Amino acid sequence: MSLLSENVIPGNHGKIFETNATEHNQLEQIKNAILGVSGIKDVIIDEDKFPKQITIHTLSLVSVKDIEDAVIKTGFHAIPKSLFEL
Repeated sequence: MSLLSENVIPGNHGKIFETNATEHNQLEQIKNAILGVSGIKDVIIDEDKFPKQITIHTLSLVSVKDIEDAVIKTGFHAIPKSLFEL
């Protein structure tokens, strides 16, 4: 594990997560839960992809575990994608 794989670092790129939520209202619940995590700048949902993707930008270093835990409270999962597209 590394700093990049275990955290979302501040910057323009952000980190992409995939979720098992499928409906718009479920994705909004997840977005609101993530925005409640300290250090989150914004959350962008891509509903056109399957599985649905969430891009998260931060103001400070935020642990992936903190984001996963916030999403789990909504009844769904958020799993980070690889660091770089293959």
